[in-house]
Amino acid sequence: MPILLKYALGLFLLFFILPLCISAALYWQKGQGAGWQTADRTSAGLLPAPAAHRPAVLRVFAAQTVRWRGIFAVHCWIAFKPEGAAHYTRYDYTAWGEPIRMNGFEPDGRWFGHLPETVFSADGAAAEALIPRVKQAIAEYAFRNRGDYQAWPGPNSNTFVAAVLDGLPEVTLALPPNAIGKDYPYDGRWLRGTPSGTGLRLTLGGYGGLTLAWVEGIEINILGAVAGLDLRRPALKLPGLGRLGFGLG
Repeated sequence: MPILLKYALGLFLLFFILPLCISAALYWQKGQGAGWQTADRTSAGLLPAPAAHRPAVLRVFAAQTVRWRGIFAVHCWIAFKPEGAAHYTRYDYTAWGEPIRMNGFEPDGRWFGHLPETVFSADGAAAEALIPRVKQAIAEYAFRNRGDYQAWPGPNSNTFVAAVLDGLPEVTLALPPNAIGKDYPYDGRWLRGTPSGTGLRLTLGGYGGLTLAWVEGIEINILGAVAGLDLRRPALKLPGLGRLGFGLG
């Protein structure tokens, strides 16, 4: 076997296969293989009570997804409330019913037992300025009909959130590397700027690709699994395990 091929195979095993094996072991160790139908979906307490918090709020959450798919991926969603609103509005993109689901779950609810993490947050005037554009991007999302949802390689829940945020150039964030579907070309373009506007992304229909950007870092996508390096906030990005390093940014 040529030495370059040996190195390539070794890197693939180290940065793609090994992390997925570790993620699978952690998944089964936690006993996540059954009981999702009755899993906890109550509030995780990550949002201020709307009645006592007048300023506008915008959040993007991510949580390990349902059943064995949790080995590989997280599920992302959007929640917000305008200034003075009495309640939050939550949007998910799901595989059942109408794909774009509004208020189907608690705005910061556990995703079938899994605690969410905050991927993005804006409050006050910043959130108030963003919320109308978030609503517009949701209303204009192309894959909104029954049958459009595809768990892999997309369009799925993470494709939806990536598309909504892509319309907000001042929101410079990178979705978690294990948000499978985030790289799906929802606008039909395989080569384009990254959602953060700080680099370029090549995606081969979501089945593979390469990202080079200041915010997203260096990401290699192989069959939806992403490995890479964050240079801005030093961290490794690994399939299944997500981001290992400083906080999301």
